[in-house]
Amino acid sequence: MSSYEIHPVAFVRGGRKEAIDDNWGDVVATIEFVNPYTEESLLGLEDFSHIDVVFVFHGVDPESIHLAAVHPRENPEWPKVGIFSQRKRARPNRIGITTCELLERKNNCLIVRGLDAIDGTPVVDVKPFFTGFLPRQEIRQPEWALELMRDYWFSDGNDAQQ
Repeated sequence: MSSYEIHPVAFVRGGRKEAIDDNWGDVVATIEFVNPYTEESLLGLEDFSHIDVVFVFHGVDPESIHLAAVHPRENPEWPKVGIFSQRKRARPNRIGITTCELLERKNNCLIVRGLDAIDGTPVVDVKPFFTGFLPRQEIRQPEWALELMRDYWFSDGNDAQQ
């Protein structure tokens, strides 16, 4: 098996200090880029309303990663599913990705809302969100996934896609 190195391009500053499962929709944080990434690296990004942020779940102990099927969020009402059938933090390579709202670009920083990463999280990539990359077919997902996401962004569940 080959391996590769990934180095952070930025770090999350502010927002939440702990990874709590729900109510991420109003969380505002800053993504602060490190050298050699300057404001020139971000030029034009402010023209987009949303960005995809790729980050590392740095607070997850690599020893806690297990590949056996489990009930999402340990809820026995939901079926056991494999690690690649859920978006659990304790996953191989501990990589997360979130589409969040870009509120503002300030120098070498991005102010975002709805990024479900905690203060200090290493960011390994940022991409502008293009609607052209959305699926071109109808999206199918199991009922348990809809239930899990019901309060993920907002506690009243109004933002969850039904």
